[in-house]
Amino acid sequence: MQLTFWGAARTVTGSMHLLEVNGQRILLDCGLFQGRRSLTYERNLNFPFEPESIDAVILSHAHIDHSGNLPNLIKLGYTGPVWCTSATRDLCASMLLDSGYIQEKDIEYVNRKRARKGEPPVEPLYTRQDALNSLKSFFSLGYERQFPVVPGVTAHFLDAGHILGSAITVLDITENGTTRRLVFSGDLGRPKSIILREPQIINEADFLIMESTYGNRQHESKSEAMAILRRVISKTYKRRGKVIVPAFAVGRTQQLVFALHLLSDTQKIPKIDIYVDSPLAVNVTETFRLHPEYYNPKIQEFMLNDRHRDPFGFEQLTYVRHVGDSKKLNFLRDSAVIISASGMCEAGRILHHLKNNIEDADNTILFSGFQAEHTLGRRILDGHPRVRIFGEEYDVRAKVEKIDGYSAHADSDELIAWVSNIDKDRLQNIFLVHGEQDAGYALSGMLYKEGYRDIEFPERGQSFEL
Repeated sequence: MQLTFWGAARTVTGSMHLLEVNGQRILLDCGLFQGRRSLTYERNLNFPFEPESIDAVILSHAHIDHSGNLPNLIKLGYTGPVWCTSATRDLCASMLLDSGYIQEKDIEYVNRKRARKGEPPVEPLYTRQDALNSLKSFFSLGYERQFPVVPGVTAHFLDAGHILGSAITVLDITENGTTRRLVFSGDLGRPKSIILREPQIINEADFLIMESTYGNRQHESKSEAMAILRRVISKTYKRRGKVIVPAFAVGRTQQLVFALHLLSDTQKIPKIDIYVDSPLAVNVTETFRLHPEYYNPKIQEFMLNDRHRDPFGFEQLTYVRHVGDSKKLNFLRDSAVIISASGMCEAGRILHHLKNNIEDADNTILFSGFQAEHTLGRRILDGHPRVRIFGEEYDVRAKVEKIDGYSAHADSDELIAWVSNIDKDRLQNIFLVHGEQDAGYALSGMLYKEGYRDIEFPERGQSFEL
């Protein structure tokens, strides 16, 4: 059995791990790599293996850095199944089409620049039609239901508590008469999520692939996060400014909306207009409403007792779909909260809101999620005084704040607590993925102090015989 790490290796994007067993090839995730434009296009376009050589794909969840290159894989020759949960399939129906649209628009921009240089045009990574075609390959099922992957390999999903439908993948692998268990954590959620259930516990594994996004830090508590959100909105409201919130359309937007709902109901924030300006986030929120079975007991009780009967809808909240309505937000005179995608400020309507608001000191840019290296969001969060948006330079005069408490990722203590349930005597190897170098090395050291050995932090393309 051989395991090769082709994505999310010492970085947090492009999750993709290749498992080879019994002459079969299984791909765990097929995400888009996000970073510098020049590297991004080439890496996403060219797989390090022949797509038709893959026998099965298992998808941990719908976030684009885990699912986003599936249309390209299928376009280039993959014909097997994509195994996932039912909510993941429903989310991908919106997210992959949105990603195809972004690919088309991005390549239009690139080709305009190439034309000015006399260079030939290039094709988009994939189109909306390619994304639509890819959905035919999805096979969805619920948690704790065993399914056959390839000969000698069965699997089942457990709830990862990260986003709606996110899964821990448990693979039982029989090779040369011996059965061993490989667990892929996917992205692990937090024990006390505002919406979702806690990550399920694993007790037995021989090999573990585990995320390490926040392996070097702890998050605020839910109450601390709520206090920061309340403070930022109240102070910005007093300045008559706007709060611009770059947020991932899946998970983070819904968490923020529900938190704002609670603050509004208890009159802990001013009566301020709140806009969710992202067609994708609007569609995803509808998918959340279709899957209350994934909610934790507290939000289920809230739905039964709240006068709105809807955690994602209240009087001050407006969902914005149409471009014309989005443009009207540029002319708001009163304070407002604008939640918009993408979460790392790399595409979408958030770029327009940043362009129009970043140079006003009365405004606040509030980050609520991880910002990968070389993204616009990371540059703003790191305190760059000037940033480039749509090819033009802007001074960062708006106040910049962040909240970690709404992260959908477990922090270092929560990761250690989760892995501590696995039988230490049986666990042979831990492979840390989906983390930048500081986080991966820090978590590796913490695991070593807890008595774990054979901890690897693989580089891209590194292979291991298991």
